[in-house]
Amino acid sequence: FSVDQYHAMIQSGILTTDDRVELLEGWLVLAMSKNPPHTLAVGLLLDALRALLGAGWFVNVQEPITTTDSEPEPDLVVVRGERRQFRDRHPGPDDVALVVEVADATLHRDRTVKRRLYAAASVPAYWIVSLPDRRIEVHTDPSGPDASPDYRQRQDFGPEDEVPVVIENSEFGRIAVRTILP
Repeated sequence: FSVDQYHAMIQSGILTTDDRVELLEGWLVLAMSKNPPHTLAVGLLLDALRALLGAGWFVNVQEPITTTDSEPEPDLVVVRGERRQFRDRHPGPDDVALVVEVADATLHRDRTVKRRLYAAASVPAYWIVSLPDRRIEVHTDPSGPDASPDYRQRQDFGPEDEVPVVIENSEFGRIAVRTILP
């Protein structure tokens, strides 16, 4: 499906909020249920990011972003601007500084499909909070739309590390990994 077809299905009531799906590279994909450790990690990371961000930025939680061929609903997204400017549209890649997926059962999808689609959309930074591995993978320097979109840089941070929160080449602060792991 195209993004426009997906939106038409939502507007016509074919898809509702009860349909836990997201559009990934033209395919409707079931969203996974969330277990308590996932929910806890999302909440703790939300608190940490909000404490670091200054004016002109906000954090969305499990809300859509729109790319050329997808409308994923990442766990967390750092968005430039004010919430009200998105009354008539979802944020797109040009509005997004950081996308975070908290992964347990979705780890394979987050490392493959979602990493590829965020890289193709040129999202500057993509974090995977890997609950099974107890680490945060930080992916940066997206290739953008090419034959095999990906991130050129990856750095892993374990429980004893602090992850720098870098937005538009400025470090806003650091988050201790152990403070967000369940």
